[in-house]
This record gives sequence, structure tokens and C-alpha cells, in this order.
Amino acid sequence: MMRKKRRRKRKKWWNISITYGDQMWGCFRPPVLPPLPLDPLETVRQKCAETEHCVHTMERLEQCETRVGSRSSTMEDCTEELFDFLHARDHCVAHKLFHSVK
Repeated sequence: MMRKKRRRKRKKWWNISITYGDQMWGCFRPPVLPPLPLDPLETVRQKCAETEHCVHTMERLEQCETRVGSRSSTMEDCTEELFDFLHARDHCVAHKLFHSVK
């Protein structure tokens, strides 16, 4: 008794179904990157803005802003107070920043 050989059907290239979902293009996705580390400059700036001298200059800036905002027409602006606050904060940052940077 002879057995019949089973013929395997070959898939032709035009019979292959193509999907455009995650199965086919999943290997081409960009890699997931870890979150960026916090900027040490921003954290040091926040800490320095809470020091006594910076708080005092910030209060003077806020007083100036309320004074200028309450008047309808004035030539005054708060540039000097803003520069005083930024100078005090940056002076503090300059001494602390490079200790936290590699």
C-alpha cells in the first residue's frame, strides 16, 4: 500500500496579507528615552530667590509694580527694582551653581 504524498501549498507573494499596524512597523519606532534630568540652574535659582536679601528686593519690586499699576498715566517703570532683584539672585546663584555641576 502506497501512501500519497501530500503536496504542500506554497504561499505566493501576492497572497500574503500586509498589515500596517504595530506588527509590521513596530521595529521602526524610535526608542523611548528616559526623562531629562532637572536643570540645576532652575533649582538653585528657586533656592536663592528664597534668601533674605532676594526676598527683600522682590518685595521692593512687587511694591513698585502695585504703585505703577494703580496709576493711570505714569512715566515710572520698575526696571531698577527688577535689575536689583535679578542681580541679587544671580549673585547668589553664581556662588552655588558650580558646586552642583560635574
